[in-house]
Amino acid sequence: MPQMKNGVPAGSLDVRWIKSRHSNAEGNCVEVAALADGSVAVRNSRDPEGPALVYTRAEVGAFLAGAKDGEFDHLM
Repeated sequence: MPQMKNGVPAGSLDVRWIKSRHSNAEGNCVEVAALADGSVAVRNSRDPEGPALVYTRAEVGAFLAGAKDGEFDHLM
């Protein structure tokens, strides 16, 4: 199965989008979806038809590990 390309219209993906329970009522959240090839798509909930960024499971794992370790806390 070919890997999905970055920038694919998020609305064209036949996937179940998931957002964090920490998202706020204004729709300021990021949504993720598992793709058939094992990669993960990410979209901005304010633009559900806009582009989706696609990452490998290893890339998402590395990001989540860094977030859990507080590596990005300076951004908040």
